Amino acid sequence: MRIRIVDAFADRPFTGNPAGVLLLDSARFPDDGWLQRVAAEVNLSETAYAHPLPPGGDADWALRWFTPATEVDLCGHATLATAHVLRSTGRASGALRFATRSGVLGAVAHEDGSLTLDFPTSALTPVPVPDGLADALGAEPVAVHNTSEHIGDLLVELADERAVRALTPDHASLAALSRRGVIATAAAEDPGRGYDFVSRGFFPAVGIDEDPVTGSAHTALAPFWSARLGRTELTGLQASARTGLVHTSLRGKRTLLTGRAVTVIDGELLSSP
Repeated sequence: MRIRIVDAFADRPFTGNPAGVLLLDSARFPDDGWLQRVAAEVNLSETAYAHPLPPGGDADWALRWFTPATEVDLCGHATLATAHVLRSTGRASGALRFATRSGVLGAVAHEDGSLTLDFPTSALTPVPVPDGLADALGAEPVAVHNTSEHIGDLLVELADERAVRALTPDHASLAALSRRGVIATAAAEDPGRGYDFVSRGFFPAVGIDEDPVTGSAHTALAPFWSARLGRTELTGLQASARTGLVHTSLRGKRTLLTGRAVTVIDGELLSSP
């Protein structure tokens, strides 16, 4: 079985967010325990598994995502990585439709090599600052919002870009504050640098202290910053050590996420289901 490591939301190797991708030839997924063990062995923030679906349905491929610790409802960078592998290996052409725990997700390739994902827009609900959040982050929140159930994060606005970049959070404390994680964000200090807002994502509750580039988080960041900046087309920089750009387009109940991907490892998985 072929296994690939793909850097997503990246235009060159060793940037963006790496994801494992396994394309399965079977008509169903293997045992959940095996899927979880492989994800733990790969030990990246997400490993994606996809198998083809019969023609004529609402989707072309079934898709699931696993962190080293658990299955998740929605993942942007591993979906981008899967679409990249399907296109680059000739397994699929044209628009792609994935059946997932968060409904049918779309992916379209462009002539310049980028890919656009069609994801559900996250609802945002203002909430009081949870007790212990400021201490766990090491910064005072300006505002806090809950995100949709399929994301399960706290979206935390900080004073400025420097505050986001300087965070050194207490991951153990953050793990108790949300179902999935905490997204810290602020407006770009200088939009002339090519991005409108910055973010960082911390997900210790699902086994990821800091995620390099979190596509799904941008389904909440897009409506949050579009409301403040008055534009539906934005670019976000996730300011992790690897960094990555996510171009967002808010379309009401759907958010389009555009980025690039690069395959960096193409190997063979010797342990079969």
